[in-house]
Amino acid sequence: MHANRPSHDRLRTTAKPRPTVIRPRDVASAGVSRAEIARLVEAGSLERVGRGLYVPAGANVTEHHTLVEAAKRVPKGIVCLLSALQFHGLTTQTPHEVWLAIDVKARKPTTDWPPLRIVRFSGRALAYGVEPHVLEGVEVSVTSKEKTVADCFKYRNKIGLDVALEALREYVRGKRRSIDALMRAADACRVTNVLRPYLEAIV
Repeated sequence: MHANRPSHDRLRTTAKPRPTVIRPRDVASAGVSRAEIARLVEAGSLERVGRGLYVPAGANVTEHHTLVEAAKRVPKGIVCLLSALQFHGLTTQTPHEVWLAIDVKARKPTTDWPPLRIVRFSGRALAYGVEPHVLEGVEVSVTSKEKTVADCFKYRNKIGLDVALEALREYVRGKRRSIDALMRAADACRVTNVLRPYLEAIV
């Protein structure tokens, strides 16, 4: 029997149907120590994808894997702006960082992977339009389509007005658009007067 088999079995039992991305504390209750995790990495049963983050060898990761890793790193973070646009298919942009919204008073996370772009929201702008999505077994918070578009206009100086306009056009073309929902999101972000003229020009 392989020397690593007992810890491998405990890890597999604990991880299913749990997330693909594993942190040591996720499997500590099964008696899998950090030393055993290191041995599993050396044996090829696990792959280290970042400091303190591992995936089973051959794991079925998705195109949203970096969002899953970010959610593991920053559990209270909310995927927003460019990353949310990409998630919802509202942009041709391919962000090289995961854009995360955190509370204005929260401590800025420090991590070597994945690269993060932190934006600070507060009050209604932080709480409004947040949707939970289960990706690779991990619950990831993502701003809704409407909130994402509104956020893009609020942060147009940061991401570019052209990106915000592309997102608005893609949203309006979508089958599940709701102008009322979009304007409610704009109100939550306090950009109603900014967004409305562009919307009227498109619609």
